[in-house]
Amino acid sequence: MNALDLPRPLAPRDALTPPPAVTIHGVATAYPPHVLQQDEIMAEATKVFAHRPQLMARMVASYGNAGVRTRNSSVPLSWYGQPHGWPERMKLFEDNAVALLTEAARKAMAASGVDPSQIGATVTACSTGIVTPCLDSLLQGPLGLSPNTQRLPVFGLGCAGGVIGLSRAAALARATPGQWVLFMCTELCSLTFRAGDDSKSNVIATTIFGDGAAAMLLRAGSYGDAPAGRTATIRAWGEHTWPDTRDVMGWAVQDDGLGVIFSRHIPTLVREKMRPVTDAFLAQHGLSQDDLDGLIVHPGGEKVIAAIEAAYDLPSGELADARAVMAAHGNMSAVTVLAVFERALQSQPPGRYLMTALGPGFSVGMALVDLA
Repeated sequence: MNALDLPRPLAPRDALTPPPAVTIHGVATAYPPHVLQQDEIMAEATKVFAHRPQLMARMVASYGNAGVRTRNSSVPLSWYGQPHGWPERMKLFEDNAVALLTEAARKAMAASGVDPSQIGATVTACSTGIVTPCLDSLLQGPLGLSPNTQRLPVFGLGCAGGVIGLSRAAALARATPGQWVLFMCTELCSLTFRAGDDSKSNVIATTIFGDGAAAMLLRAGSYGDAPAGRTATIRAWGEHTWPDTRDVMGWAVQDDGLGVIFSRHIPTLVREKMRPVTDAFLAQHGLSQDDLDGLIVHPGGEKVIAAIEAAYDLPSGELADARAVMAAHGNMSAVTVLAVFERALQSQPPGRYLMTALGPGFSVGMALVDLA
């Protein structure tokens, strides 16, 4: 027996079949019709919390410092001053969420040139309302999807849901090469406002929260003609949850709705804890911060944006896309980073970007994205 006859050692699976690239097509957003100006919201909040004049006197400056000019709302401004229970909130949530996701998904499919019959799976992220059957089931008819479409609803990720939900869609696309996966996300933060909650966290929420939806198509591998329009490739993804941080961010279930939880320590946590985690993620893929062409981040608020810039040694004002989305639409929870991503596709040069979003847990979702 010569050397040619000896059995060859098996190569690692990844060496034989590297995972196919996952391409993102047709990124689209949709917003509800009520456009609220920041000064209008401040005036309404001052009336709602008139019984706490000292609190509002301290908080008035927050409206000007939030980096927000306008926001889209599923309900008119007059709605916020009235009490509302779970049934009304969830009916409003279902009606508005289905309408916004239908609009965003149709725009994404049109931009990608993808017919609804070609979609094999959907991933839908949301944390601001509860519907059973879930939203993805309610969307099959309006979108014209096949009854055999696989569905993955993702709940409870909060602001991190934009990046982590996108990662789940990418993993599903990679597991089924050639299949179109429709990723959808909506958050209706306005419907969580509770006029009877005069906590500082609830008042802060009135300075930043807005509503919106986003959708995009993903597909692994190269099959047939590529759709027109600018695309991106998601190369890798990951997440990290810091232990014992449940009280940093989230919802508290109350008799009349969801009560917001915000810790005043969030900017400090971002400034001190976020960079080592993302550096470790990049190192896993043989990269460092110097290998990136930019960041695509969920802004959260002006203090969080400033903390991210400090953590990554960026000049003040560097995260222009994040600030522009925040100014026009406020914090739309998981949708926000997807709106920043849409804007980056329009404004940023080709290159490799780190996409991040922070959410309850306290967690961070991370993705490496190449803009073509």
